[in-house]
Amino acid sequence: MSLSDESTDPTLTTRQDSRPGFEDTKPDNSMQEFYQLYQELLLITLVLTGIIFISVWIFYSLNIALNYLLGACTGVVYLRMLAKDVERLSGEKKQLSKTRFALLVGVILLASRWNQLQILPIFLGFLTYKATLLIYVVRGAFASDLSKLR
Repeated sequence: MSLSDESTDPTLTTRQDSRPGFEDTKPDNSMQEFYQLYQELLLITLVLTGIIFISVWIFYSLNIALNYLLGACTGVVYLRMLAKDVERLSGEKKQLSKTRFALLVGVILLASRWNQLQILPIFLGFLTYKATLLIYVVRGAFASDLSKLR
């Protein structure tokens, strides 16, 4: 065999030779399920946010609806940060970080200092992602009940 017959493609001899962050380019099945769950929760949260924003605007005022929207956007960012934390869980990192909570505290402090912002609509907007989780759990419970009936 001559040198010209050998492949010029680089081969990785050990896991240490790979670049950090690219160890597993294809996510395993559990990570695919996690990404699907995250996408579903994000979509439900955004749809719920839109429905509630329009309802609050119709029944109250644009100012309160915008306060709600600020809180809901904070909740979406919080959900994103939570998903990133869960994604990073591994053998060396066994605990979620607590810095996400600072996001809510910062927005509530901003609302308490600025006269245009109201704390309650912002807080309720932030909790929209919790309503999404509740919808997901209830839907899953009904789906499992229906499968038991069959």
